[in-house]
Amino acid sequence: MTIQFPRIVSLCPSNTEWIDALGLIDAVVGVDDYSDYPDLSNHPAKRLGPDLHIRMEEVISLNPDLVVASLSVPGMEKVIEQLQETGLPYIVISSHRLEDIWNDGLKIADALDMKEIRLRAHQLQDNLKRRVELIREQAEKFTVNKNKLSVYFEWWPHPIFSPARDNWLSDVCEIIGVKNCFQDIPGQQMKDETGEQVVAAAPDVMAAIWTGIPQHKVPAKKLLSRSWVPKIPAFSSRRIYILSEGLYCRPSPRLMEGIEQLFRLLHTSQENLSSQDAEQYGPIRYPFLELSDSKDALDTLNI
Repeated sequence: MTIQFPRIVSLCPSNTEWIDALGLIDAVVGVDDYSDYPDLSNHPAKRLGPDLHIRMEEVISLNPDLVVASLSVPGMEKVIEQLQETGLPYIVISSHRLEDIWNDGLKIADALDMKEIRLRAHQLQDNLKRRVELIREQAEKFTVNKNKLSVYFEWWPHPIFSPARDNWLSDVCEIIGVKNCFQDIPGQQMKDETGEQVVAAAPDVMAAIWTGIPQHKVPAKKLLSRSWVPKIPAFSSRRIYILSEGLYCRPSPRLMEGIEQLFRLLHTSQENLSSQDAEQYGPIRYPFLELSDSKDALDTLNI
């Protein structure tokens, strides 16, 4: 029997990724401009504008059965207010801890009230949890009686924004046997105008995941040339990486790929892991290596 799918509108990338994971991407009739996974270049869904500036009149014109909105990014509150005024059926996804994020597929399935999709959501949730526990068990073997690496995630370069205690990246760190260098700061994020807080945190590893910026567009020289960067241990040990923000900055099932990638990247000293293992989940950029062929860059950075 053919399942009759509803008409769905997704208003942010993480929601689109959840809808795809549930096998519903063909039901999407409208999507925000930033949704880039899966590849929608040949998909008939209408582009509705940036996630913070959705053209609500076009959403209305699509006559959706469900609009999946989000509060994952500051500023989305205005979009929710506009959506409420339309009278369209909608749900809001607003999870920030990893355990809650794994439940978001069930929220979408419940809103659609489709038995087949609800079953798929439960299966997906169970699979994600099993993968988490497998990584956790491996990490415990690798990190026993060892000091945990401290990781600085850079969401934005100026002013600096980085995830704090109540964000999923703190949970990701705990799972893989490392620690978020700002795990003791309450809330979703910390803000640092000068880099002084990052220097004081003394991270062993730096991961640049600039929100909304494609990985290949993050400038390696700009990343390393800020005056405070050479003061952190991650610089002297050359453990600075440019990673895909799509695997770390979005509350979607793809976070699992980020967990598995970061685990392999940060535990490459183990004889059964290598950087190639980490790159199977997506490209990893090594800014020191990228600049090694540029004498001007080397002289400027004194590396």
